[in-house]
Amino acid sequence: MVTHFIFMSSSYSKGTRIALDFIVDDKEIQEKLKKDLDEIVQKCGKDVSISTHMIQAKDETWESVCEADHFFKDVKVVKRLDEFIRLIQKDRKLEGIDVAKYILSKVKCTQLKLQKLVYLCFADYLCETDKELFTDKIYAFQYGPVVETVYDKYKKYGYKPIEEEKGDIKSEGIYEMPSKSRIMFAEDGTEKIISIDRTLKKYGKLSASRLIEITHRQDTPWSKTFRSRWLPYMQIKLETIKEFHKNEQV
Repeated sequence: MVTHFIFMSSSYSKGTRIALDFIVDDKEIQEKLKKDLDEIVQKCGKDVSISTHMIQAKDETWESVCEADHFFKDVKVVKRLDEFIRLIQKDRKLEGIDVAKYILSKVKCTQLKLQKLVYLCFADYLCETDKELFTDKIYAFQYGPVVETVYDKYKKYGYKPIEEEKGDIKSEGIYEMPSKSRIMFAEDGTEKIISIDRTLKKYGKLSASRLIEITHRQDTPWSKTFRSRWLPYMQIKLETIKEFHKNEQV
């Protein structure tokens, strides 16, 4: 029998669980495992989600691990520590679409309402923590603040409610956990979920037209940025959100 020591995490960009597999064949490997774990935590954050497993298998192959315990079936084995870290780091940052999918799992939205809620979640979190909720830039469109990647994905719905798509997150809470888990895995994930839920409690029941009224008030980040529908879209700067988001409160 062979002893395997396994580090496991999730890769949301790959859509699978990932693992580093070590063969425990002498005492020195224990020191290496501790050193590798310390490096993962140092580079990926103290709150990174990592599990460790020790299992007896008939040989050194991953196939024997899966035979010994079906829990490890369909796990992608990563051969190098640096690649394992790179995959985790990639998912420690959120994109606007990650927040949009979580919102859709809780609130029925048109793409116009979704845009406003994604923006308001970003603005609330930025003003609460002085940190960015996701990496996308926010632009001042004619009808308010817009995250371009979210707009590109859902603009085809126009004024109709966004419906379930294959492989996507469905409204009405059916697929809430995958989208929530994605955010929880990110850096400061628990803090971000709490902030998003708080924002949705404030604004989630408002109509798209009411949300437009809020973002179009005098001295809001949008009003300080938007110039004309005929000009190129202007990015709403973080400093502008920090200073003027207070005028979008309900």
